[in-house]
Amino acid sequence: MDVTPYYHCVSRCVRRSFLCGIDPLTEQNYEHRRDWIKQKIYTLSQVYCIDICAYAIMSNHYHLVVHINQDKALALSNHEVVERWRQDHKLPGLIMRWLAGQLISRAETEACVSIIDSWRSRLWNLSWFMKELNYDIACQANREDECRGHFWESRFKSQALLDEQALAAAMAYVDLNPLRVGVATTPETSEFTSIQARLEALNHQQETAPCLHPFIGNSTDEKLDGIPFRLMDYIELVDWTARQYRENKASLNSATPPILQRLNLTQLNWLKACTELEKHRSSAVGCMQDLRIVRHALNKKRIHLFRMDG
Repeated sequence: MDVTPYYHCVSRCVRRSFLCGIDPLTEQNYEHRRDWIKQKIYTLSQVYCIDICAYAIMSNHYHLVVHINQDKALALSNHEVVERWRQDHKLPGLIMRWLAGQLISRAETEACVSIIDSWRSRLWNLSWFMKELNYDIACQANREDECRGHFWESRFKSQALLDEQALAAAMAYVDLNPLRVGVATTPETSEFTSIQARLEALNHQQETAPCLHPFIGNSTDEKLDGIPFRLMDYIELVDWTARQYRENKASLNSATPPILQRLNLTQLNWLKACTELEKHRSSAVGCMQDLRIVRHALNKKRIHLFRMDG
């Protein structure tokens, strides 16, 4: 968070049985679990100050690209923090009395403020967000499977996205996951992905899809909060990348979308990022110039960087 507000997160199942879809061995249908995850993501996005830039819910794992909005959390009043927290959590009796104006001592008021401050810090804490998302899904799946134990492989994995190039690549990588593994043929038919949700919202003349962080273009207005690209540029970029997947070759294309030029990316570097983002065990994604900034900010001599600049 000290380096970038953008992260790519992945959670995978530990059991052989599917997270979603149909298990080919048992023919058990787990397709309904996709809705569990989608609805929980939507619920938590209303509670936390963590924006959803992209998502893809696959058969045994899911991807998220998120924006941590710390400034938004810090700007909330104490009442706003409590109202957010109560949407998905039971409030303790002390806080209920505080809301009703029934506190009778300074000590009680200070205790309430301390509790609210802890909730405020959680509202922009990615680990808390992912913990609550995974815990809820694991409980539902274990009840349905009539078993106990770990449902997820490990604590979620994350990659810091250090610049706009890395953000665009991670979002496209996530949105094209179904196409990359052969369960969809086009972005618009990639079910339970953010690209499908955004395209459906466009078809219904909506500004953005529910629970998704909006695109604002290259705006200089600091009051605007959103992804620093134009939506149509991103859609064109995803479509172009999808065609390269189907052709199974990274050939140059004269119809390169403007966003590639604007982010100073070559097509080969772009395709490498969109197909190999998880292969290199990198903890950060970005350009070489970002690496020096990250090392200094984190006071680390070594960072595993997936380079976007070749």
